Amino acid sequence: MFIRTNVRATATAMAAAAVLGAALVGCTGATTSQGPGDDVPYVAPSVNASVAAKAAEVAAAEQSASDAASADAEANAAAEEAANRPEALRDAFAGLQATLNDTCTPGSANCAYFLGRVHDELVRLEKAMKADGQGPAHFKEPLARISDLRKTLNGDTSTANLEKHRSELLGTRDRINTWMQGHPEDYR
Repeated sequence: MFIRTNVRATATAMAAAAVLGAALVGCTGATTSQGPGDDVPYVAPSVNASVAAKAAEVAAAEQSASDAASADAEANAAAEEAANRPEALRDAFAGLQATLNDTCTPGSANCAYFLGRVHDELVRLEKAMKADGQGPAHFKEPLARISDLRKTLNGDTSTANLEKHRSELLGTRDRINTWMQGHPEDYR
């Protein structure tokens, strides 16, 4: 906001200077028989006109740059708001459901990805439940299960810890899926 105001003030001052310069073009008529008086420097009218034109161009360019910066800032703010906005409950639940038919063998390369994904989907679902219009109280049971899992994992989402608590992680996923299946109005 400060930059935009500062650029506008600069552009206004430059435009005023250009108008003043153009008005002074007619004041160069103070002459003596030997040209302009000793205290009046001679400046050709075309020089004043080109200075005024350049000042107007600079002011327009600065205003255009200010408008572009403002538009970029607004677009960035909108993108940041969209990124921080929780997704719809049905979308988060669909992500969790996509993991239902998958499993893994501890120690396999796929297991690290799979267990990490299940954990991420539970986190997404938790955020969506807390942000849902029905409020967190409506989702008391699934949120309690996610909270219990969070305590079990103790903040450690490493592959080794997720594999160690594989049954709790998948059990939480399955119990929440069962609960959600009993509440279809929440995600349809």
